[in-house]
Amino acid sequence: MVSRLPPLTALRAFDAAARHMSFARAAAELNVTPAALSFQIKSLEEHLGTALFRRMNRMVELTDAGRALAPDARTGFEILTRGWRAAQRTQDRQSLTVTAGPAFTAKWLAPRLFDFAQEHPEIELRFSASLHLVDFARDDVDVAVRFGHGPYPDLYALPLADEWVTPVMVPELAARYPDPVDLRNAVLITDESMDFLDPPADWAAWSVAMGVPPLKPAGPRFSQADHAVDAALAGMGVVLGRRALVIKDLAEGRLIAPYQTALPTGAGFSFICPMGAEDRPQIAAFRDWMLREIDKTAHIADAMTILKRASRT
Repeated sequence: MVSRLPPLTALRAFDAAARHMSFARAAAELNVTPAALSFQIKSLEEHLGTALFRRMNRMVELTDAGRALAPDARTGFEILTRGWRAAQRTQDRQSLTVTAGPAFTAKWLAPRLFDFAQEHPEIELRFSASLHLVDFARDDVDVAVRFGHGPYPDLYALPLADEWVTPVMVPELAARYPDPVDLRNAVLITDESMDFLDPPADWAAWSVAMGVPPLKPAGPRFSQADHAVDAALAGMGVVLGRRALVIKDLAEGRLIAPYQTALPTGAGFSFICPMGAEDRPQIAAFRDWMLREIDKTAHIADAMTILKRASRT
């Protein structure tokens, strides 16, 4: 039995035909004639010493040998494609693909992106608002911004800022609820996207840390943090706003944090990329810009009194 691998072009022809179960469609995908594709598969069968397809009128089907080869051939070409794209990205100095959660994209990135574009017109930015786990070897992504506890093994992960939550509301409501105990009469908005935190960073935890009777929100509940913040901006009620998602609205006066007290979340946003890629020019430029943007509102964070959590029994 011959152990050496056959030509890559023949394997590629087989993979396409096995996926489409059609020589004609496989030939169209590879931009070759059906006769050329059939020749490549025939040479592969001669190399193996057995048929890979049964040819029938207007259709083909895999033989036992074909079914044995097809899954690994497909996986092999997927790996090669992934590796080639990764190699291409190392040479790219003009484009940057960033993924971040929908809330962070809407409330932190989008309002600031014009400034980055003005500062770096040479960089073409692409964004994917998604919470799915990133595989930098598989996905066409350069940077991920993720909220959580970490860790992120074998990756470059830079914590962006300490995250906390604090009650925020429009100025009219801030005048109506000058004292934390007044919130028992307020519409309390719930951001369910933080339900995964342990210990919790919810209304009950904030009120206990403040030393006021536990608040029991009966207002609207949102699965996405940006929707909860938008409800507060519309004057619907009071939300426990996450630092990164409300700090621009606080800085510009659209929202008020009247009590100047915040509950730490124990989690935070991190700037994540493959180890060693952090020094690529466009990635370093984006990271440094984010850190400068965070510094612009640091005075608001510095003015907050960070509450201590009650010890758990």
